[in-house]
Formats: sequence, structure tokens, C-alpha cells
Amino acid sequence: MEEQTDLLAVRRQKLDALLAAGVSPYGHRYDVTGRPGEIRATFAEGTPVRTAGRITAHRNMGKSHFLDLSDSTGRMQIYLHAKEVGPEAAAIFDCLDIGDWIGVEGETFTTKTGEPSIKVRSFAVLSKSLRPLPDKWHGVQDTEIKYRQRYLDLISNPESRGVFLKRVAIVREIRRFLEERGFIEIETPMMQQVPGGAAAQPFQTHHNALGVDLFLRIAPELYLKRMLVGGFGKIFELNRNFRNEGISRRHNPEFTMLEAYWAFSDFEQMASLVEEMVCHLAKTVIGSFVIEHRNAAGEVLKSIDLTPPWRRERYADLIRSVKGDWYELSPQERRAWCLSKGLDISHCIADFEVTQHVFEKLVEEKTINPLFVTHCPKELVPLAKQNTHDDSLVDVYELVINGQEISPGYSELNDPDVQRARLEQQSGGETQKLDEDFLQALEYGMPPAGGIGIGIDRLVMMLTGTESIRDVILFPHMRPRA
Repeated sequence: MEEQTDLLAVRRQKLDALLAAGVSPYGHRYDVTGRPGEIRATFAEGTPVRTAGRITAHRNMGKSHFLDLSDSTGRMQIYLHAKEVGPEAAAIFDCLDIGDWIGVEGETFTTKTGEPSIKVRSFAVLSKSLRPLPDKWHGVQDTEIKYRQRYLDLISNPESRGVFLKRVAIVREIRRFLEERGFIEIETPMMQQVPGGAAAQPFQTHHNALGVDLFLRIAPELYLKRMLVGGFGKIFELNRNFRNEGISRRHNPEFTMLEAYWAFSDFEQMASLVEEMVCHLAKTVIGSFVIEHRNAAGEVLKSIDLTPPWRRERYADLIRSVKGDWYELSPQERRAWCLSKGLDISHCIADFEVTQHVFEKLVEEKTINPLFVTHCPKELVPLAKQNTHDDSLVDVYELVINGQEISPGYSELNDPDVQRARLEQQSGGETQKLDEDFLQALEYGMPPAGGIGIGIDRLVMMLTGTESIRDVILFPHMRPRA
């Protein structure tokens, strides 16, 4: 702690020295011909350039200096000699530290070791860093610092920076993929008077001017379906959802979701769309259908093979693969079997929830490669269309990859009377929880449609080989410091 205090004091002294020399330590506009990583990527010797970045390495050789300038595009080496920039500028340079932002102007050249570099003719101070950066070689290892001070993680850990750049590319490619197929992007309310579209605990607030309680949305589904009623046939929304529930390596209170609807389609066509899209993302952004998940030592923990076609299996058949006579057992026998396998089954849950618990623990969590689970019990999905051959089932898929649900897809329910009955059952008969405007909209006629949801955070986790949702969300929610 004392050493840190001394370092801060030295940097403050250098700040004062800059001010005394009449140099603004926090500069203004600085026009560049390219960013550091861009100049390195398109390097051509003997080219005049202007660039700017953070000093992330410094090799002092007396009157000559080699430095790395870096930003999110990468790094570029610069070479500065006191004779080239002049004594006044050299004195200013002595007040700089690793972490400072500078702009440089000069000419590209290649060093004797073959390193693309810039020979600096002049430079400008753009921002003085008053705190030392994390150790260059070890970066930010403390997960508390990594998640609470993401900027330090991005500065010092290229791997983290790479994950978030891939996330940007994934979201961009999702938009492009859907728009090329005729889907248009829609925006729906984040604050709703009746939270709907999923069974989850919402966040609540109050609007003073309207005098009403509002809820942060748990899903955009019911508003997007209003758009289907209005005649918009192929729509999607990339949105933030909010659920006032637990936090874990797979859950964050706010998360990004893709929802898309396609009039006159069904769940099987939507499954094919999702398979094509995820394979496109793997090939375009990641560069491979095989995704390796590694530990901190770089050892491969598991490989996910996304090579199409993906497997499709019925929910009941998957349950039978675990326990062949499951559907011949009584509810009491099912509970007894679960207990014998070490599955913790609450005494107050319904029989279909016992089956779902078996599915989650013994099928879903053990499935690594893509699997479309189809034809689920209607109790699990109140917004999906019943199967025409078996009214105990609904026409849905649940895409499982890497032991977790990545995407559900439905043949959407468009019968207003059946929809009302399903929602009433889900709400336990509390009619004040029903979205009457949505139900009224269905009475004007919603075309048959297929719909999908994809958790973007989980999708990015899977595609980038990360194991915690906090590693793919820039600023995850954390408990306050004690």
C-alpha cells in the first residue's frame, strides 16, 4: 500500500511538471490517419502517419526510446529519439508514464529485428494517467477487479478484449443474417404495465406523471406478437430483458435477448433458421465449427462440434433414454426413483415438474453438442400451439448446447380463447396479471407463426469458449463492496 502511494505521488509530481511547462496534460482533438492496430495491419514502410494510443510498454535506451502504443485495435511500436523531437519535447517526454495517452506523428519503418514501427517526429500529450496500470505480464487476475473495473481488464488482458470484440461481431452478424432474409428490426417498450411473455419476477417502478406502477420487461414477446397482428410478417428485436432473480455463472439480472417471429412458419422452420444462423456465426466470426473450452492453463476441457445437421429428438424419447419405463410409473414411483438417483425433488412441485427436473439434470446438463428437444409437455410452454396429433404436447423446440438452453422456438399459439385459458392457468387465476390488451389483439386475428428466442450472452459464452456469463457482459452486476 505504501509503494502504491509513492507511485501515485510520483505521477502527481509529473502532472505538476507538465503544467509548469505550460503543457495541457489532458489534450484536445488529435486527427489521425489510423489507429495503432490498423497501421500495423496495413503496414507499408516509408508512409507518413499520425496515430494515438495508450503507452503500454517502454524500453528506455538513454536518448532513444521504444514504446508500444495500444488501443482496442491492437498495438504499434514507436521509436522516439531526443535529437529528432528536440530538447523541449524530450523534457516533456520525461514526464510521461506507462498508461498515458499520446498522439504521435512520424514515418513508418522496420527495425533491424523486423518490427513494424513509427519514427516519431512530434508528439502530443492527450491524457495523463495518475494511477499505474496492472502488471504487464500478469494482467488482471483478481476476478473482483476484473468484473468491477472492466476497463483495467480490457487494458491488460488481450483475451478479454478479444471476447468482447467477438461479441460485437456476433451481434452485427445476427442483424445482417436476419435482414438479408427479409426480417426487420422492431423496438418495443422496456417499461410495461403488465409484465408478460415469460414466467419470471420483474423489477417494479412507478411513473409519477401517469400515476401508475410499471415493470421492466421480462420479455418483448407479447408486443412483438401485436406487430404480427398488425401485418408485420418477419420481425426481430435485439433487446435487454430484466429479471429480479438469482445471479450465477449463467444468470445476470439484465441480459440481452434476440426474439424473432415469422408469419406462416412453424417451430421446425424456425429450428432450421437458428441452426443456419449459429453455424454462420461460428464460421464467420469464430472461423470453425469446433469450439474448444479451455481452463486457465490452456488445457482443453471440452470441444463443442457445431457441424450441421444437428440432432432432433422428442422430449419423451429423451426421458425414456434415461429411464425406459418412466411414463409407466406412478407419480410416487417417479419421485422415489429421483431420490434413489440423488435428485432433490421438492414435495410441493407438480408431476410434470418432476419430469422436467429429470430432463434438466440428466439430459440437458449432460448434452454438449447441439440438440433440438422437440414436442414438450404443454404445461411447460403456455404460449405455444398444441400438437395436432397429441393435445398433451406443444409444437416447440428447445436448443441445448454445452449443457444449457440456448434457444427456445415455438409454433406460436394464435387462438385467443386457448391463450386466455393458458395464461389464467399460469397466473394461478389472478386475472389482474393478464395482459388484456394483448388478448384483445389476438381477437383481431394473429396469423400462424414461428417464433424464437436466443440468449445472446449464453450464445457468446458458447461460441467464445467462456464458462461464466460475467466474462461476456462488460459490466455485470455485483454485490456492493463490504
